[in-house]
Amino acid sequence: MAATKIQVLVALMAVAMVASAQLAEGAVTCGQVTSSLAPCLGYLTGRGGVTPGCCSGIRNLNGAARSTPDRQQACRCLKNLAGSVRGVNMGNAAGLPGKCGVNVGFPISNSVDCNRVR
Repeated sequence: MAATKIQVLVALMAVAMVASAQLAEGAVTCGQVTSSLAPCLGYLTGRGGVTPGCCSGIRNLNGAARSTPDRQQACRCLKNLAGSVRGVNMGNAAGLPGKCGVNVGFPISNSVDCNRVR
């Protein structure tokens, strides 16, 4: 089971590096998104609960995404990660900010139009 988590984490990092090179419009990078969400992996894949480290990462990421381009970039990164990591429960992903007491200002969903995020 630990090997599977490591493989998923490595896949997340690889996707983040590629995505951040392609989507470097805002100051928030896909690498930041990935590292912020890494402690949430167990919850996002239905293998654990929401941890204090996960909520700390969500709060830090939300604080870093202050401008519209930053929030749009974070949105794009989240969509790319959700589509690239096998086993992500989108219901868990959508509810994660609320579980951590954070309002990210846009729905966490594969169908959200990141260009409309303000």
